[in-house]
Amino acid sequence: MADIGEPRVRGPEKPLKKGELALIKTLIKHPMESGLRKDKETGNVIPAHFIEEVSAEFGGVSVMKATWSGAISKNPFFSFYVKADKSGPLTVTWKDNKGEKWTEKAEIKVE
Repeated sequence: MADIGEPRVRGPEKPLKKGELALIKTLIKHPMESGLRKDKETGNVIPAHFIEEVSAEFGGVSVMKATWSGAISKNPFFSFYVKADKSGPLTVTWKDNKGEKWTEKAEIKVE
C-alpha cells in the first residue's frame, strides 16, 4: 500500500486578536480511490478507499465537520476558517471508509 496518513495542520504563525478569523490549512496523504477505476495491469477494479469525514475541534468544541466521498482528489488539501476568541488547541480528524483514523493538532494563540 502506498504511503498513507502523515496529516499536516497549520494555523496562523502569529498571535491573533480576539475575535479574528484564523485560516487553517490541512493536508493528508491518501489514495482517495472511488472504487470505479481499474488497475491498468490487471484490469481488476481498484476497491474504494477514501476519506469519509473530516472534523475539527477548537478548545474542545466542534467547529467544523465535512462529509467527503471518492470524488475528492488524491492527497487532499483542505482549508477553513475558525473564529479565535481565546488561545487553545485545534484538532483535526480524518476518518476513511476502511475504519482508519488520523488526528493532528495545531495551537492557535490569541493576544
